[in-house]
Amino acid sequence: SNPAMMKISEREFEQAVTEALASVPQRFKDVLQNIAITVADEPTPDQLRTMTHGHGELLGLYQGIPITQRGTGYAGVMPDVITIFRGPHERVCSTHRELVVQIQKTVLHEIGHYFGFDDAYLHSHGY
Repeated sequence: SNPAMMKISEREFEQAVTEALASVPQRFKDVLQNIAITVADEPTPDQLRTMTHGHGELLGLYQGIPITQRGTGYAGVMPDVITIFRGPHERVCSTHRELVVQIQKTVLHEIGHYFGFDDAYLHSHGY
């Protein structure tokens, strides 16, 4: 366990996620359709199973159909969901500033998946 782990209240965490979303460029916000952004304390076992590598923390998760794969038949579909997890963020960060920056990176990373970018692309661009 990380002794320098940074704790953040649920309210503060939600606020940081909201601020991260506010920082998304307007041209991207304009095309964020049929998507819900939610927060959770910890990933469920099913959500953890989506991890492609067996180590590290699951900071966020995008579940849905990327905009690049939405054909003409895309209608009446459940909204995509981006979940941002509080516990994992607390465990990988040791300062409040680091935590806020990481939350922002996670939010942008998951929105990146919505736009059809894969992990490798996003990591190479700093998300």
